[in-house]
Amino acid sequence: MAIITTQALTKRYGTAVTALADLTVQIEPGITGLVGANGAGKSTLIKTMLGLLPPTGGQLRVLGLDPTRQGEQVRARVGYMPENDSLPPDVSAAEFVTHMGRMSGLPRPAARERASEVLRHVGLYEERYRQIGGYSTGMKQRVKLAQSLVHDPDLLLLDEPTNGLDPAGRDAMLDLVHRIGTEFGISVVVCSHLLGEVEQIADGLVAIEGGRLLRADRVSSMTARTAVLAVEVDEGTDELAAALSARGVRIGRDGAALMTPVESPATYDLVRDVIVDLGLPLHRLEERRHRVAELFGSPAAHAGAPAPAGTPGSTGGDEGRSGDE
Repeated sequence: MAIITTQALTKRYGTAVTALADLTVQIEPGITGLVGANGAGKSTLIKTMLGLLPPTGGQLRVLGLDPTRQGEQVRARVGYMPENDSLPPDVSAAEFVTHMGRMSGLPRPAARERASEVLRHVGLYEERYRQIGGYSTGMKQRVKLAQSLVHDPDLLLLDEPTNGLDPAGRDAMLDLVHRIGTEFGISVVVCSHLLGEVEQIADGLVAIEGGRLLRADRVSSMTARTAVLAVEVDEGTDELAAALSARGVRIGRDGAALMTPVESPATYDLVRDVIVDLGLPLHRLEERRHRVAELFGSPAAHAGAPAPAGTPGSTGGDEGRSGDE
C-alpha cells in the first residue's frame, strides 16, 4: 500500500510561479529519495504533504489521509525535519525534544522518556543537557532529527538532512537515516539535491524538475547495467585505445576509463586479450551502471560511448523554475 499518493497535484504562487505541476506519483513504504535541483518543488511538496500549504489543484493522500482537511491527523503520524536551522539556542536538547513530544500529545513523563530515548539513538545522550546554541552544525541536525522521531511517527519527512555538514558528518547522518528506515520500521522520505547521497541509502527514488515528475522508480532499476564496458589501466591508455580501435572496437572516454559497447560476451575476451598482449597493468574492467545523476544530464557526455537505452534526458538540473520555499 502506498504511503503517499498524488494525482495531478498542482501548487501555484499567484499567477507567475508554478511550484508543482500536475504531479502524479505513488511512494511506497521504505526509504525514498525525493531529488531535484534547488527550486524543483521539493520543499513545497513536503509542506503540502504536511498540510502547511493548500494545493491549488489535484489530490494528495498521506497515510490515507487528506492533509488539507486532516492536517492535524497527518502531523500526528508524520515526523518532519526542516531544512533551515529553526532551533531555540537558549534551551537544552532534552528540554526542546521533550517540548516537541508534549506538542505531539505525549504526557510529560512519556515525553521526557521518549526524548532521552531518541537523543540516545541520534548520538546526543551525553550532550542532551547542553544548550543548543553551543552545538555544532552536525549536533543541531541531530536534534532536528530527534524531534521528528519523538512521537514515534509512521513516516519521516527529512528536508536536506545533510545540509551544512562536512563529509564525515554527512556519512554519519546518512547512516542514522538508513538505520531508522531499516531497523525501526519507519518509512522515510529524504529530500535532497545531492543525488549520490540519496543513491546510497534509498530503496526508491522520485525525481522532479520544475515541479513536474521526471521519473519514479526503484533505485536498483535506475542503476541497472548499461551494456557499456569500462576499462581502466594504470598506464598505456592511449596505446590500448589505439589497439582496440585497430580491432574494430568502438572506443569512448569517461575520465581515465575507456568505454566500449558490449556487443557480445566475446567483447570481454577481446579487451582482456589486447591488454595481456600489450602487457598493461589492468586497474578496472567492468560493465558500467547507470547513475542517478544522469536523470538530470545527458549521458552523451561520456565522450563517444553510446548513450544507454532508456536513459531519460533533461532540460538542465539547476534551471528549474523557482518557487520552492
